[in-house]
Amino acid sequence: MDLTIRAAEPRDLTGLTALMNLPGYRHGTLRLPFESEESARKRLFEGGPNMTLLVALLDGELVGTIHLMRWTGRRAHVGGIGMGVHDAHTGRGIGRRLMETILDLADNWLGLTRLELSVNVDNARAIRLYELSGFEIEGRERQSILRDGVLVDAFTMSRLRAPPRPA
Repeated sequence: MDLTIRAAEPRDLTGLTALMNLPGYRHGTLRLPFESEESARKRLFEGGPNMTLLVALLDGELVGTIHLMRWTGRRAHVGGIGMGVHDAHTGRGIGRRLMETILDLADNWLGLTRLELSVNVDNARAIRLYELSGFEIEGRERQSILRDGVLVDAFTMSRLRAPPRPA
């Protein structure tokens, strides 16, 4: 198993769109069904300089994504994270590797001290990954997400760390 994590590139657009339209991927994210390549391109590649999008490739196949959006102004120390893994490749450590990579970027290169995310309360596997990565549940957003005709609650989670110190 050769897992590569790298920055997303425009040539990944078809694979990214297919991934995000998978039922399982979509089930755990805020993605709508039937997202077009054009819509995905605008959302993923026109996020500006504060957006980092990484992809996971397993033996050359695009099997996961994670993004980090850095906020600005008085929230410049904060980043928001979203991620997902291909339906056929969950439970194989891909999400963990994506998370480790984005946490290294946030901690050691961007100096972010607060990371935030939202997760559906019924997504136990993702919640466990986030907890193992140092995130804690901060609150519950009741009836936060409409998914397949049902309003689903979501947890807000965050990871705090001390600011970097001078050498």
